[in-house]
Amino acid sequence: MESSEQHPQFLKATTFKELHNRPGIFVMPNAWEAGSAKILASLGFEAMATTSAGLAYSMGKPDGEARITREDTISNAQAIVNATTLPVSADLENGYNDDPDSCAQTILMAARAGLVGGSIEDATGRPEDPILPFELSVERIKIAVNAARSLHFPFTLTARAENLIYGRPDLNDTIRRLEAFAEAGADIVFAPGLKTREEVSIVVKAVAPCPVNVVIGSGQEGFTIKLLEDLGVKRISLGSSLIRAAYTGLLKASEEIKQKGSFGFTDETVSYSVFNDLFK
Repeated sequence: MESSEQHPQFLKATTFKELHNRPGIFVMPNAWEAGSAKILASLGFEAMATTSAGLAYSMGKPDGEARITREDTISNAQAIVNATTLPVSADLENGYNDDPDSCAQTILMAARAGLVGGSIEDATGRPEDPILPFELSVERIKIAVNAARSLHFPFTLTARAENLIYGRPDLNDTIRRLEAFAEAGADIVFAPGLKTREEVSIVVKAVAPCPVNVVIGSGQEGFTIKLLEDLGVKRISLGSSLIRAAYTGLLKASEEIKQKGSFGFTDETVSYSVFNDLFK
């Protein structure tokens, strides 16, 4: 009988954990379905994540308004897991309910789907009241950590503080939350919306030795892998950046057809045979 240490999920989980423990930084791009996962895996990335925005857009829905169900997310994540041999961490949004026990259930469902990591955030999905209270947010992370530690493999739990992307530019409260999440046992913390080198540096120093993830979006202060590594960042994710790049290409190509009646975009597209071979 195969021991838990020999199980593929255990091996992926330990590989993913080691990426966070070794010196230096790593990039974890976000796939939105099996095809994008295979493309990213072919380029030599060591791990990948899912993206709630990418899933929402691929379903023709907006992100961040509780339009995507937990079942949608887990099904999509499982397809991405099955598409590659890489460790996959999922964007599990807010656990799909304010109740702490829902966070635990979500972590366990993620593990059953083959995931080796996942993030829980403190956003509500309600535009009129976007961020959960501090005490409840911390309790939810504690419960999620307990669920992760109950598994037969080292599930990497990411805790996210969402203030900065929901109209609450309060860096002090964001840091307070990240510090509490780290103390509650989160393996890595994450505050989407950091724009400047100073903000990143302040967060990294505040939560040390807990590692920090920075997401690349838009409007940031010339971030590069080298710069973020020098600031002490452990992990870089891309969030919705890659699906927005892909959909931008689709939009521009379609606009060319509609507005100019030409097909110049085909001169720069990767060939049919290359993609066909990649997906075999």
